[in-house]
Amino acid sequence: MADRLTPEQRSWNMSRIRGKNTKPELLVRSLLHAKGYRYRLHGASGSTKLPGNPDLVFAARRKVIFINGCFWHFHDCRVGQHAPKANADFWETKRTKTRNRDADQRRLLESAGWEVLTVWECELKDRPALEEQLEQFLAGHS
Repeated sequence: MADRLTPEQRSWNMSRIRGKNTKPELLVRSLLHAKGYRYRLHGASGSTKLPGNPDLVFAARRKVIFINGCFWHFHDCRVGQHAPKANADFWETKRTKTRNRDADQRRLLESAGWEVLTVWECELKDRPALEEQLEQFLAGHS
């Protein structure tokens, strides 16, 4: 099936997809801030940058949180497993590289003594479960 958009329209649409300050990220940040947690943003831990630029960094706790979109990071949920029909090989390669990069960055962080939590976009639908997951992770019971 051919793309319904022209290359220029598709390029414009793709350029509007943000990597930082996304709605899921803002929701998690707001939830944690309301519970009294304080954090740094986007991989900043003092003067050093952390591998993968985690969305939230809790330096004193040596914990980081990534907030990932299910499609972009190839989650195993329904949205993450959706395979675009247009330009299928490109998307398969791109998403596989993203998944592999995420795993490498997680290994680097863990080998440096950081605990890592990934929050998936689909998990935001069940707010009580999300709050429990975040509380357990930050309290040290992950």
